[in-house]
Amino acid sequence: MEKLDLLYVGKAKKVFKTEDENLCIFEYKDDATAFNGEKKGSFDGKGIINNQIANIIFKLLEQDGIKTHFIKELSKRETLVKKVDIIPLEVIVRNISAGSFCKRYGIKEGIIFDTPTLEFSYKEDSLGDPLINDYHAVALKIATREQIEEITELAFKINESLIKIFDNIGIRLVDFKIEVGFDKDKNIILSDEISPDTCRLWDKETNKKLDKDQFRLELGEFASVYNEVYGRFLEKYPNI
Repeated sequence: MEKLDLLYVGKAKKVFKTEDENLCIFEYKDDATAFNGEKKGSFDGKGIINNQIANIIFKLLEQDGIKTHFIKELSKRETLVKKVDIIPLEVIVRNISAGSFCKRYGIKEGIIFDTPTLEFSYKEDSLGDPLINDYHAVALKIATREQIEEITELAFKINESLIKIFDNIGIRLVDFKIEVGFDKDKNIILSDEISPDTCRLWDKETNKKLDKDQFRLELGEFASVYNEVYGRFLEKYPNI
């Protein structure tokens, strides 16, 4: 499968057409951004690491009955995926208080919630991806009530699977964001990526941050923690 026209350049990926109108190729970049693109950085090999981690996770989620856009890995940096019409929502699941949740509500970091929380933000860079609720999403015709319910159920199912996946490599899943969309049959499926860019990940023993917060908060050389997470996946799942 060959890359044809460039369809889209995002913060972390390029998306290309293929000869099959229902398939695209993701090419992961080495760029890193934070605070809606205001802070920028990079390190050599970041795109390779995120591509590999995301593909391992998507394969594990598929084994757990969750439909994703993943087809196959083409190279260390490129993956063939189903073309998805993205629903312009960022779906955020939180298991432990951190980041903007703490700032917004004036609470300390590290509170384990009795049940996971769910947030939606309107995926629109020009507006700063504002938080919205399900009534807003319906009013804005982003999704129907039935679709919101389906997305909510899917998000919590993904959370249950991800908690187990990361627990198996000694990592606590603090929170994460996902994107979903419609495949060619109008099914809602998981898209985009799941990686240290899109999750908050803490070491189970030390609570060391193993994600993009190392970059956001300038806690140290963030390449090392991405490599650490990647290494744990390779050790635990060498043949997937």
